[in-house]
Amino acid sequence: MKFAKRMEQLKGSDIRAILKLTSQSGMISFAGGMPAPELFPVEEIRAASDHVLTQYGKEALQYTITEGYVPLRAQIVNRMANKFAKTCTVDEILITTGAQQGIELSGKLFLDEGDVVLCESPSFLGAFQALRVYEPTFKEVETDDEGMIMDDLIHLLETTDRVKMIYVIPDFQNPTGRSWSLARRRAFMEIVSQYDVVVIEDNPYGELQYDGDMLPSLASMDTRGQVVFLGSFSKICCPGFRIGWLQAAPLLMEKYVMAKQAADTHSSTYCQRVLHTYMDMYDLDANVNRIKDVYRARRNLMFDLMKQHFPQEARFILPGGGLFIWVELPQEVNTRELLEKSLERGVAFVPGGSFYPNGGRENALRLNFSNMSEDKIQEGIPLLVATMKEMLSINVNS
Repeated sequence: MKFAKRMEQLKGSDIRAILKLTSQSGMISFAGGMPAPELFPVEEIRAASDHVLTQYGKEALQYTITEGYVPLRAQIVNRMANKFAKTCTVDEILITTGAQQGIELSGKLFLDEGDVVLCESPSFLGAFQALRVYEPTFKEVETDDEGMIMDDLIHLLETTDRVKMIYVIPDFQNPTGRSWSLARRRAFMEIVSQYDVVVIEDNPYGELQYDGDMLPSLASMDTRGQVVFLGSFSKICCPGFRIGWLQAAPLLMEKYVMAKQAADTHSSTYCQRVLHTYMDMYDLDANVNRIKDVYRARRNLMFDLMKQHFPQEARFILPGGGLFIWVELPQEVNTRELLEKSLERGVAFVPGGSFYPNGGRENALRLNFSNMSEDKIQEGIPLLVATMKEMLSINVNS
């Protein structure tokens, strides 16, 4: 059989390959970006499900409109205003099958072969996978602990032809855990408003803030309708429902609805209704606060252990929220080789090279703290440190 040329652009996810290894009994995994399953509101979801099936069973098991269940979209409108400082209407909300579908639909809408996508350096490898099928060129904007560096962004916008899209994660970015400062957000929006380019603001982690107050979204600063906001219930409720949302200006939304219609008709009617009923019957914010308390403790424990035991050559910062700590090692260390040795000790992580769309940087790694208990973190970090010191010793001696 002859596959389409676009399939040449697709490669398997490094993370998915690693997760297969971590399914082995006894493996301590700091690899996946998964929520802690013990925090899923199972009993509450059960009660919401019973209510939906008892009261609205026929409707819940039927097709629905592509845009999604209106009462759920109305709840999202309120959440956008209260959490992300973005005022919008129900007609500007599209329910997606996870935020990942929002990225894929954006590629379908905006990218032709050879178009340019600007992104942070590093950035989310799942976005590269979703967009790469449309055969764009990725250009990385230099990034520091406050976000994209504006001088580099301006340079690329001024000197690069066919920039169609800028993909960003301003809140507790995957993989680095960094959050953009308010000044950087304002400067970014002032710059991009001068160009005809769409901004995809991916925000699955924004509500998982452990220190300080949430900053306004880029979408809330948008005056031209060029920011498309992607949200998700996967990290604040349960990922198995695959319920996310996309907020966009009406002219863009019309196209997004057509693209989703062609992709899957609509997201699960049943899951949308159950999620809406759960939020109607229970306090989602209370559940989010419970999640944050557990994750904050795990983050603090991991970071404290890293400060105590990591070699002095390692660079890392305390993220203000999200799920990840990013570690940069000396240039001569290859973290893919480090992973092989770490797996022998029963500890997994994600090598950092996958998060650079154009490759060439293999000396970083991403650690997840949400999915392992405190006992596992206390056990796993020393094992990782021993492997790391062994690798650094080999490189120094060679």
